[in-house]
Amino acid sequence: MTDTTAQIDSTAHIATTAQIAKVALVGDRSPNVVSHTRVPLLVDALAARDRLLLDAYWIPSEEARAEGAVRGFDAVWVVPGSPYRSEAGVLSAIRTAREEGIPFLGTCGGFQHALLEYARNVCGLSRAAHAENDPAADDLLIEPLACSLVGHEGVVTIEPGSLAQSVIGSERTVERYFCAYGPSRHLDTLRARGLRFSGHDENGQVRIAELPGHPFFLASLFQPELSGDGSRPHPIVRALARAAVEHASRKERQP
Repeated sequence: MTDTTAQIDSTAHIATTAQIAKVALVGDRSPNVVSHTRVPLLVDALAARDRLLLDAYWIPSEEARAEGAVRGFDAVWVVPGSPYRSEAGVLSAIRTAREEGIPFLGTCGGFQHALLEYARNVCGLSRAAHAENDPAADDLLIEPLACSLVGHEGVVTIEPGSLAQSVIGSERTVERYFCAYGPSRHLDTLRARGLRFSGHDENGQVRIAELPGHPFFLASLFQPELSGDGSRPHPIVRALARAAVEHASRKERQP
């Protein structure tokens, strides 16, 4: 695992008693993925602007397959960059976060795989598949979008009273995408089994999912990493950081 948090050493002005949260960045790190290059900037900004200190570690998808790979972290963030080298590793990390109450954020490919994990392990749709990983599958939950969203931005309408609305602070937002796949079927089944679709585009297509009853479980098809220049973290990223710090604080208080 590669530590990406050299910025913690540069924030000596922050009280040494400030809680530090360990965050697992699950995905296959690449300098060619813009959202990956933004992560160190966002971690720095969260420390400097919000006094939210994150000790962030990259966990390649293949390593995420190991039992307990993300156990002990204060948050799990499945970052963009699909197809991942190990679908199984990503799904395992998501399942651990979901079942063990670890704050979770999935963005772009992380959103797609969060739905896939829920379909298989909660809804019993064992054959549900992702077209990018298994294009010949007969039960594709995630399929190519009719119009690719690579390099696009669009309006997202957010349900009032949702976690997404409380985090973003608005019922309408404009977000940036870099994806070509999205959910296509079984959404009523996922909804009936407890997953909430709290954000939609102007055509009613799902763009945000969350899990009521979980301490923090949020996934977006858009990439909040691409908001601005990285110096002002998107509210979703800030909310994950806050949830991670709260998780770390609770662990520290436990006997």
